[in-house]
Amino acid sequence: MQQGNSIENNKEMIYRSKDMLLADAGGFTSQFCKNGYINLQHNSWFRIIISSFPLRYLSSSKSTEMLLSKEKMNVKDCKNVKENLEKKPKMQTFRIYRWNPEKPKVKPFMQQYNVDLNKSSGTMVLDALHIIKGELDPTLSFRRSCREGICGCCSMNINGVNNLACVTKIEYSPKPIIIYPLPHAYVIRDLIVDMTQFLKQIDSVDPFLKRPGEDSFLGLRQILQSPRDRDKLNGLYECILCGCCSYSCPPYWWLGDKFLGPAALLQAYRWLIDSRDLAYKDRLNKLQDFYSVYRCHTIFNCTKSCPKALNPGRAIAEIKRHLAGLTKKEDPDLETPIPNPCPGKEDIYLCKEE
Repeated sequence: MQQGNSIENNKEMIYRSKDMLLADAGGFTSQFCKNGYINLQHNSWFRIIISSFPLRYLSSSKSTEMLLSKEKMNVKDCKNVKENLEKKPKMQTFRIYRWNPEKPKVKPFMQQYNVDLNKSSGTMVLDALHIIKGELDPTLSFRRSCREGICGCCSMNINGVNNLACVTKIEYSPKPIIIYPLPHAYVIRDLIVDMTQFLKQIDSVDPFLKRPGEDSFLGLRQILQSPRDRDKLNGLYECILCGCCSYSCPPYWWLGDKFLGPAALLQAYRWLIDSRDLAYKDRLNKLQDFYSVYRCHTIFNCTKSCPKALNPGRAIAEIKRHLAGLTKKEDPDLETPIPNPCPGKEDIYLCKEE
């Protein structure tokens, strides 16, 4: 009997201590909940008390019951704050260039869309375009592929700046986000432009390794390059051929059929200074004319609009220095020896004739 009485006394002390804690902390839970310091849904001594101790053990006083009911309401309101915020729509207006070649009598126009950004799976302009195409207007046409700023497909003019839609963050604003196709390009449909001429100019600078006289040795050995020579290519090889730089260049707008443009010249300089390439003079001779390089007026729109933070303007200036003879290509730090196609024989050339 004495042991039973001691257990009951201990329980009564525990309940009284919990009652005192609850009474002393009245309003504390709701205040912290409103200020956003704690999350009562996952971590709350009040929730533990309510789930572990029946109300009849805490107190029978009316003040305590009123306090409990008040705290219950505060906890319920705190849990619903996030849900209420998610339900409130976050609307952003987009104005997009539209033109359909299947309707030649309809002139190009700007169409407006209101997009709830809370429904978007991401925060980029491309995510909003996916919502428009998937839920509002399936006729909207645009290019996209990687969604990571690597393929260069989703290049377009966003709020007056050429950029990739997949890396352009939506800045929530009461003003509309205005989207055009790349400027001074032939539009195929909506935001899709014809880049045939652009890609032909890239191909014209031979963007590949050239080693004349070594065709018979292809695949027989690795072509060596020192770390110092490799560092010269940084800021050049990262180009993804999106066209943002070329289509922001005024001289390219005027003479796009003759002037190669920033993207093609960046590729030309990348292979011009590569220590493994042996066609230095041949590459310079192909650029030695009135239009290919010298139509650049160093406006540097290309550098400002590059989504990969490259500097085509500097590459063009370096090409001009090479053409003028002010600088020359340095000798490679490492020479790649010619392999012996006939093991065991000293004279390679006699072996080739045989």
